[in-house]
Amino acid sequence: MFDVAAKSYDRFMGRYSVLLSPQLADFAGIRAGQRALDVGCGPGALTAELVARVGVDAVAAVDPSEPFVAAVRARLPGVDVHQASAEELPFAGGTFDATLAQLVVHFMTDPVAGITEMARVTRRGGVVAACVWDHAGDQGPLGAFWQAARELDPGVHDESHLAGTREGHLAELFEAAGLRDVVATSVVASREHPTFEEWWQPFTDGVGPAGAYVASLDPTRATELRERCRARFPGEPFTISARAWATRGTT
Repeated sequence: MFDVAAKSYDRFMGRYSVLLSPQLADFAGIRAGQRALDVGCGPGALTAELVARVGVDAVAAVDPSEPFVAAVRARLPGVDVHQASAEELPFAGGTFDATLAQLVVHFMTDPVAGITEMARVTRRGGVVAACVWDHAGDQGPLGAFWQAARELDPGVHDESHLAGTREGHLAELFEAAGLRDVVATSVVASREHPTFEEWWQPFTDGVGPAGAYVASLDPTRATELRERCRARFPGEPFTISARAWATRGTT
């Protein structure tokens, strides 16, 4: 789902994730003098925010997607970037002051193991933080899409069941991973779309579960899905305000 060009992700989810990055960094208390790790960095929205705050030499990033790793290396020369999963981070214990994961926990093969690994590479008393869209409440940026998809296909496998997407679950995962002083909140990313087509076109690039679902449809059903989505946005431009659950804890 994420073996795609970095620019495709930028157009699809990056347009929202770049708005989350400063908020997650604030929530984690990222400041100059710290060393920080971005887990599941994608093409580098959060990585760039961390670089702006602590400097390129103090930031590392990992992602399992080869195109995304290549994109971060090209966009942010000097960042220590590795192709790796959250469950197997290629760093010694206690390496970082803060370890963050933006829009990643719900895609981890084993979320508790992934968060435990994040804690392992964070120094004692350091911060682990993450955020995940509120897919369970249909309040993420894909809410309208999945509502239309469920109308078209009541059995569709959407993202509402994924780890951390319901209120309180991300905090439960942090506690299960052994983190202390767990704090949960929500953050909002709002973006204006000038036209429906500007909003819709990135869904056809095959990114993530939503893009994979569109790619699985025959042309007739894909058109029907598009028009069901269009009906949810009767005016142009329109603004999507997407909510994400955010959680932090200390090691």
